[in-house]
Amino acid sequence: MLTAEAHMKSLFQSVLLYLAAGNDCEIASQLQFLKVENEILRSKLPKRIAVTPRERNRLLKYGKLVGAAISQLISIVTPRTFQRWVQAESADKPRNTPAPTVGRPKTDEEIRDLILRLARESNWGYTRIHGELKKLGITSVSRSTVANILREAGIDPCPERKKGTWDRFIKSHLATLWACDFFTKKIWTTGGLVDYYVLFFLHVGSRRVIVTGMTAHPDAQWVLQQARNFVLMTDQEAEAPTHLIHDLDTKFTKVFDARLKADGIEPVKVGPAAPNLNAHAERWVLSIKSECLDNFIVFGEDHLRHIVGEYLAHYREKRPHQGVGNVPLRIHEGELPAEGEVVCHERLGGLLRHYERKAA
Repeated sequence: MLTAEAHMKSLFQSVLLYLAAGNDCEIASQLQFLKVENEILRSKLPKRIAVTPRERNRLLKYGKLVGAAISQLISIVTPRTFQRWVQAESADKPRNTPAPTVGRPKTDEEIRDLILRLARESNWGYTRIHGELKKLGITSVSRSTVANILREAGIDPCPERKKGTWDRFIKSHLATLWACDFFTKKIWTTGGLVDYYVLFFLHVGSRRVIVTGMTAHPDAQWVLQQARNFVLMTDQEAEAPTHLIHDLDTKFTKVFDARLKADGIEPVKVGPAAPNLNAHAERWVLSIKSECLDNFIVFGEDHLRHIVGEYLAHYREKRPHQGVGNVPLRIHEGELPAEGEVVCHERLGGLLRHYERKAA
């Protein structure tokens, strides 16, 4: 039988997989199934499951991301208990009231608060925090004291945080991080129905997209040329690309990676069956297909180039983007006019529409 901790870990991993792979309807059905499965498993466990400080910390970490919906999902403790944990963490209250002890006096409360702040803001382990305290002139606490303070607060004193997280990597390289991927579209040619491959590059920080080429035969030489095209098209960027995320598709050859490295761009390969690690590129593929390409029968490469070009212009100039303030990429919120007649503009026969105020 799975332990409570193992079950929660398995459940969370399942949810991530479904979120990465499904559409809205599929996700709703899959989440409903997971809730029913969890209820059945919980019915076979004791009515009350005690969680350790570390387990509670993990529940808080991921539960707060869910928002108000956590009250409908959580079952290992009551929603009221979970909210009490959240409030206690926000107020930096100690998780347990220690019993009076004799011996060495307790560490000053101000220093304890600083240790917890460093751990939560930096993701450091206790040795790194101890070194930072010494740098700040605080020499009255030892490494073991730092570790004990972290344990009392439910924070692992030597976690895997040292290795960094994918989220931290994304945020620290946001301005110079790009991602790339292929998507395919079947088109009708004189030789029949053919799969065409389109290679695109996406700037993670701004969501800007560059399509470097499309072909029915993405061989090593063609892919190498796309790497050259990408370097040339980003040569005038204010901040030159430093990292490029791509998956393990065999079309991304060693020569492709070597070309990037020669121009100071480090390829970052994400593992198999891990679309969430290249989530921005995967989401763009979903956007162009669901909003545009899935609505067309494409006749020839020129037709495909026209459709993709029209969508790119709409995407770059007119479509609001939730990830960048829910405004178009080339417009800042303060520049949006607040008066004037509202008119509708169309592309691709009305498939792509946007609204703007008519100039006075």
